[in-house]
Amino acid sequence: MLTEIRFAGFGGQGILLAANIVGRAAAIYEGGYATMTQSYGPEARGGASSAQVLLSDEPILYPYTTHEDILVALSQEAFTRFAPNMKPDGLLLVEEELVRVEGLRGTERMFGIPATRLAEELGKRVVLNIVMVGFFAALSGLGKPESYHQAIAASVPKGLIDLNLKAFEKGYEFGDRAAHRPPSEETAIADLAWHHP
Repeated sequence: MLTEIRFAGFGGQGILLAANIVGRAAAIYEGGYATMTQSYGPEARGGASSAQVLLSDEPILYPYTTHEDILVALSQEAFTRFAPNMKPDGLLLVEEELVRVEGLRGTERMFGIPATRLAEELGKRVVLNIVMVGFFAALSGLGKPESYHQAIAASVPKGLIDLNLKAFEKGYEFGDRAAHRPPSEETAIADLAWHHP
């Protein structure tokens, strides 16, 4: 089965590393197939940045998304630009302190996380992308946590592995709690009605 994913935000948020880790976890440590393509805005740091990741249990013939099954949005611009292209029953994951969710069809499943704040609690704001990878792993159900641990260890400098694994766990725990929270306990973002898988 083919799963189309887009990670999007702005330069400096580690969008490409996050996408690369997801693809690496699937292709190398889960034994599947993955492709990744990337694009930047006019300036690398601060400009728009996005990466398309396709995961499949069969060889992938076309490496671009057509309509995303999962959108991970870390900026308002990313949400505004890419949310309309999601599948109607897609999974939307947002950095809830940077993205105001509005104008969706209401059939999407949506979850938010204060990834920047959680990263700052670890002492390094730059690991917000890895917090989002953990959140993604918990809510997408794509791959075992151990596969992500291995992909992270293979993708970041040796001295930063522990910090990044802690960031992943923070995001994963937050996502796991969100997935099992009764609807009455959820907090809506904007006027969106939240939907569960």
